[in-house]
Amino acid sequence: MTREPRDLALERLYQAEMLGSAPDVSDLPPKAARLVAGVHEHQPALDQALGEVSAVWPVHRMPAVDRCILRMSLHELRSDPGLPVAVIVSEAVRLAKAYSTEKSGAFVNGVLAELARRERRTEA
Repeated sequence: MTREPRDLALERLYQAEMLGSAPDVSDLPPKAARLVAGVHEHQPALDQALGEVSAVWPVHRMPAVDRCILRMSLHELRSDPGLPVAVIVSEAVRLAKAYSTEKSGAFVNGVLAELARRERRTEA
């Protein structure tokens, strides 16, 4: 079974997060590689935005998988204006439900809803 680019990107981002190293994108499909490279390049700005909307959980206290999903989704909101917000949020929630905790889907959905309102004012 072929895995989706977002799944592959999440795995690579999580691996880099756990190792504290730069992610290797050399063997990833183009879309996954773009997501990973974009998150890595813009991580400080992504984390700042996440911290501004997540009053309950500081970014460093979020589960690592949730943090990676949120970074990737925010990067998509910013870098791919043609991609509908609903698709980004739906995919993020799917990833959270598949790879993180029982409550992560709702958490990711709530944070991304606020980020989408801020990032894409016309769609919120």
